[in-house]
Amino acid sequence: MTRDLVLHDWLVAGIALAAGGLAGLLLRALVRWLAKHALRTRWSGDDIIVDALRTLAPAAAVIAGAAVAASTLPLGPHVSGWVSNSLTALLILVATIGAARVVAGLVQSVAQARTGVAGSATIFVNITRVLVLAMGLLVALESVGVSIAPLLTALGVGGLAVALALQDTLANLFAGVHILASKTVQPGDYIRLTSGEEGYVVDINWRNTVVRNLSNNLVIIPNGRLARTNMTNFTQPEQQLSIMVQVGVGYESDLEHVERVTLEVVDGVMADINGAVPDHEGAVRFHTFADSRINFTVILGVGEFSDQYRIKHEFIKRLHSRFRAEGISIPAPTRTVALHQEDLRAAPSAAAPPLPHQREAPPAALVDGGR
Repeated sequence: MTRDLVLHDWLVAGIALAAGGLAGLLLRALVRWLAKHALRTRWSGDDIIVDALRTLAPAAAVIAGAAVAASTLPLGPHVSGWVSNSLTALLILVATIGAARVVAGLVQSVAQARTGVAGSATIFVNITRVLVLAMGLLVALESVGVSIAPLLTALGVGGLAVALALQDTLANLFAGVHILASKTVQPGDYIRLTSGEEGYVVDINWRNTVVRNLSNNLVIIPNGRLARTNMTNFTQPEQQLSIMVQVGVGYESDLEHVERVTLEVVDGVMADINGAVPDHEGAVRFHTFADSRINFTVILGVGEFSDQYRIKHEFIKRLHSRFRAEGISIPAPTRTVALHQEDLRAAPSAAAPPLPHQREAPPAALVDGGR
């Protein structure tokens, strides 16, 4: 049995709404205070949770005030039930959005912590966000009286048709999940494909892998192709790697002296240059008697792939200067051509034929015979 609305009802409902709004403002201020303290902690998860509460807490307070206001009004059973279900569904949606933000942020934080770089694997982030939002939407529909069983059946049949139409997209999606799950490639790794593309992995999303090469350009590689091709990962199993520089010295050089001088240069480069490995033990390996010199390989240590260019540059400069100071020659390839005198005295068998206006004198016997 309902009655007509009076001024007292509107006043009580307004007070309830105002109290909900005031509580929302207070909660927002409290969340801001918590955010300042969360920044001081080493764990990034509390920042993500506080950021989600910044929207969730005030919205929940306002919805609670609206629910209290609706309960004070003399509404009919049908209208009261509809309002209650609507507010419940709205609260579920707000909570779902906050939960999706928290879960996606935690997944991204874990991915960054495991790779050790400021990269991202948005494929996992997007999948978890979509799953949480879908579950929250289904619960919200169920709360307002919508049966989700026929909806799930329709989604199953429609999903089969969509899967057949989007085979390439789904292939790239599952290839990206497989790449990340197998840990063969992670954001921040430096990779090189057999087709020539190389660079740092920036992101692995639902369709492709984004690679930034050393010229600061982005290379987009479909996940399916990345999963099928041969690839070298210069970051796995460890980021430090060894590089080799080819050098040659003259045959007259003292190889013991050459090895000692070269190792001193290597130790200096490893200790002084940024990006080198200070505790790396340099190595010199002679391997070839070439045409004009003895070739050997110098093994250097670098912190990551892109550091090798700076290390090689500095090592070659220092080694060249040190070799010049020590009197060690680095000969260039030479070739000697010998000319023999008997070749120049060859018989004029290949003499040029007489010119058209010249005639050869007939033999004397023929001239006498003509007389």
